Amino acid sequence: MLDKKVVDLLNQQVNKEFYSAYLYLDFSNFYYDEGLEGFGNWYRIQAQEERDHAMLMLQYLQNNGEKVVLEAIDRPSVEITDAKSVLEAGLKHEQYVTGLIHTIYDAAYSVKDFRTMQFLDWFVKEQGEEENNAETLVKKFELFGDDPKSLYMLDNELGARVYSAPSLVL
Repeated sequence: MLDKKVVDLLNQQVNKEFYSAYLYLDFSNFYYDEGLEGFGNWYRIQAQEERDHAMLMLQYLQNNGEKVVLEAIDRPSVEITDAKSVLEAGLKHEQYVTGLIHTIYDAAYSVKDFRTMQFLDWFVKEQGEEENNAETLVKKFELFGDDPKSLYMLDNELGARVYSAPSLVL
């Protein structure tokens, strides 16, 4: 049986991960509307990953005999002004999610819930990768975004990304 605070935080995170998927679908839609299909593809795959993260946490709760509580998912509220603002919002959001994961980890650590800490280790590593990817996108856009030919090449690079399901074993 898991600690109540840890369960509550994991349930909240399930919903936050589903919100992240909505947010990234919104970003994807923006880019498709702008004719940047590669960027749209990149964020559509990000949305799939966020749904996977939610499902992993949901399954973890169920595997530990805990009730999953699904809440309404808020509509994304990020103001999109241009292509670069989306990337910056994506980086900021990943940093926010990292903080959420750290809060859950800290709660598990405080009650010596080593099983949950081990489960969260994958998410800690994943968030490092997510932040790095988001930061790299911002930097690449800053370098190439003003040049149409370079932007075209970057869009093609992002369009080549394919979905890969997480390899976390519960």
